[in-house]
Amino acid sequence: MKRRVGVLISGRGSNLGALIRAAAAPDFPASVALVVSNEPAAAGLALAAAAGIPTRTLPHRPHGRDRAAHEQAIQDTLEAHAIELVCLAGYMRRLTPFLVERWAGRMLNIHPSLLPAFPGLDTHARALAAGVALHGCTVHLVTAELDSGPILAQAAVPVLPGDSESELAARVLAQEHLLYPAALRAHIEDRAMRPAPGASLANPLPQLRSEP
Repeated sequence: MKRRVGVLISGRGSNLGALIRAAAAPDFPASVALVVSNEPAAAGLALAAAAGIPTRTLPHRPHGRDRAAHEQAIQDTLEAHAIELVCLAGYMRRLTPFLVERWAGRMLNIHPSLLPAFPGLDTHARALAAGVALHGCTVHLVTAELDSGPILAQAAVPVLPGDSESELAARVLAQEHLLYPAALRAHIEDRAMRPAPGASLANPLPQLRSEP
C-alpha cells in the first residue's frame, strides 16, 4: 500500500510537480495525498488541484509571531488527512521543534546545495562567490537545526566557467527533480542511496538524466 505523503510549499511547486509525476507510477511507494501552503497565491496549489490532490492554505501572517499556533494548524491538517510522511518542497518558513519533533524521521526536505556547504538562502550565488567546482542538491531529514538533519541523498553538478546564478540554478533544479522522488522512494523502502564505488564525491544518480 502506498504511503500517504503531505507536501508543504510556499511557491511555484516545481519539486511538488516532480513528486506528483513520480507518485503516478503504480510501483512508486507513496502517493501525494495533501498539499499545504502558507502562501495563498502559491502556484503549486493550482498544480496540485489539477492533479486532483486536496489542498489547504494555512497563512502564517494571521498568527503573527505565534509560530506554534500556525504549526498546530498544520499538524491538525496533516492528521485530518492521515498523512504518514511530510515533504518540504520550497516551503519558506523555518519550522520549530513543535512540528519537527512530531515528524522526526518522517519529514524530508530538499536543499539546493551539497550540504553541509551553504545552508540557508542564496545558495547558488554563494557557491559562485566561493569558487567551488561542484554544486548540487541534498535531500535530508528535517531537524530543529537549519539544514543540518541526516543526509539521505545528494546529486552533484559541475560549476562551469562563466556560469551565471540562473544557469547554475537551472542545472541544479534539473537534478532536484530526479533526486527528490528517488530519495523518498529509498527512504520508504529503507535502503541507502550510495555513490559509485571509488568516487570521492559522486552523483548518487549517475544513471538518471534530465529529459531533453
